[in-house]
Amino acid sequence: MSAQNLPSPVETALTACRDGWQLLRHRGPSQVQFWFISLAIGIAAGFAALFFRKGIEALQAWLYGTEDVQYLHSFASSLPWYLILIIPVVGGLLTGLILHNFTKDGVVRSVADVIEGAALRDGRVSTKAGVASALASFITLSSGGSTGREGPVVHIAAVISTKVCRWIKADGITGRDLLGCAVAAAVSASFNAPIAGALFALEVVLRHFAVHAFAPIVIASVAGTVINRLEYGDVTEFMLPAENSLIFYQELPAFLLLGLMCGLVAVVLMRAIFWTDDIGSALQERTGLPRWLRPAIAGVLLGGMAIFYPHIIGVGYETTSLALTGQLALNEVLIFVVLKTAAVAVTMAGRMGGGVFSPSLMIGALAGLAFGLVATSIFPDVSGSVTLYALAGMGAVAAAVLGAPISTTLIVFELTGDWQTGLAVMVAVSMSTALSSRLVDRSFFLTQIERRGVHLAAGPQAYLLAMFRVNSVMRRMDDPHTADVEQAWQMISDGIYVDAAATLEVALPIFDRTMVRFIPVVTLTGENAAPELQGALFHVDALKAYNRALAATAAEEHS
Repeated sequence: MSAQNLPSPVETALTACRDGWQLLRHRGPSQVQFWFISLAIGIAAGFAALFFRKGIEALQAWLYGTEDVQYLHSFASSLPWYLILIIPVVGGLLTGLILHNFTKDGVVRSVADVIEGAALRDGRVSTKAGVASALASFITLSSGGSTGREGPVVHIAAVISTKVCRWIKADGITGRDLLGCAVAAAVSASFNAPIAGALFALEVVLRHFAVHAFAPIVIASVAGTVINRLEYGDVTEFMLPAENSLIFYQELPAFLLLGLMCGLVAVVLMRAIFWTDDIGSALQERTGLPRWLRPAIAGVLLGGMAIFYPHIIGVGYETTSLALTGQLALNEVLIFVVLKTAAVAVTMAGRMGGGVFSPSLMIGALAGLAFGLVATSIFPDVSGSVTLYALAGMGAVAAAVLGAPISTTLIVFELTGDWQTGLAVMVAVSMSTALSSRLVDRSFFLTQIERRGVHLAAGPQAYLLAMFRVNSVMRRMDDPHTADVEQAWQMISDGIYVDAAATLEVALPIFDRTMVRFIPVVTLTGENAAPELQGALFHVDALKAYNRALAATAAEEHS
């Protein structure tokens, strides 16, 4: 080949880039490429979390007319009562209209949907509903909704990773790993907590600690933290007193009791949300209330409470800081615990959006301080700092709600910068999660999913069956190894059949009950129409599909 026909360096580079992109799209990323993709997703999710937080602060400051939203409730107490009432009502109305028009069910997407996407949808979530939910949560948190921002930022991050997975046609393992990277970066950028962000993605979202996923998730988590610190600096969210001492041995039993109490507080918070949601749904169905109006009704209730107790507005960092520094009296603490629990339940049951992590931090700090005030007054000679109980309580309630003792313990340390009192926090966290996990389905998110009829809390042996449609495993009637037609129709007449659209979760109990080799698969066209025979589901085929899925899951979790 002559020198004139040789491609230029620029043409060679462009060709290599095109070939690399096609290879990436059709065969998936290699390990090195995957790390670069993880970094890019981490940066994108980190900026999304940062812009979400800055946007909430800007809109909240404009709506309430304050310069520092960290002290919102102090400023709000000086505002006219009608303004405090109107803002959440208008926010709820806008939220309802957004969700009504851009989601199928009018419900905000949250961490539970990300966990379900990781387990059942190869790491994908709904992008259209996700964007609408992010906007709805943005308005809710800016207009006085009593929830947190971690739920929305986690789902925003999941939307970003879903888009990337579709572009590169990622398989299930790659999709879940990229989802974990996005979640880790979002949590880290939102709370300046790189260690906890990475572990949150592994412990809560992916629900395993596979070695192959650890490095890219850490890379993304660090990227998210760097983005946070470029804006806010290397500072903790909460400032603790200089002395936060623990009198060892004598005082540890008190933290065991604190953990049990916080476990019960967490259960009350979770059940209050579900109970209020059930009541709201029943009233909505009975009265025919349009679903877009439900958040506005919740806004009325929130505004009414905030007129007298503006502490419930927003995330509640000011009240949490007061609890962690011991600046609240016992009667105030008890009132705030009850009101904040009610406000969170109303906000979430009203379908307004937001997360439960930040509210659980506030409620936990308040509950811990209440316990500490009582304990130190009864046993002053063997008691350390009362604020240590608030710190331990904050971690204990949050860990029980999230079902994540490891990452929550670390995020408490990173939010406060206090690593010297870890033993007290770990004792309280372990007791609270041990108790609460037996009273709910392990966590708030898994209980949400369980209420939808998806059994993620029981492990892959339970939920994998729901991933296989009968029509994807059955043998069609033109298969030479399928069932005898006459025998199949006889079984249908005896009531032994399964719908083609059903899952193995429905089919396998039929095998156990009837002890047959196969089940006729039919299509039910109408209430009075005769079923149409489509094929036969053999017991051995169903078990093979189930075993392959279990083996693949085990291989991924131990890789």
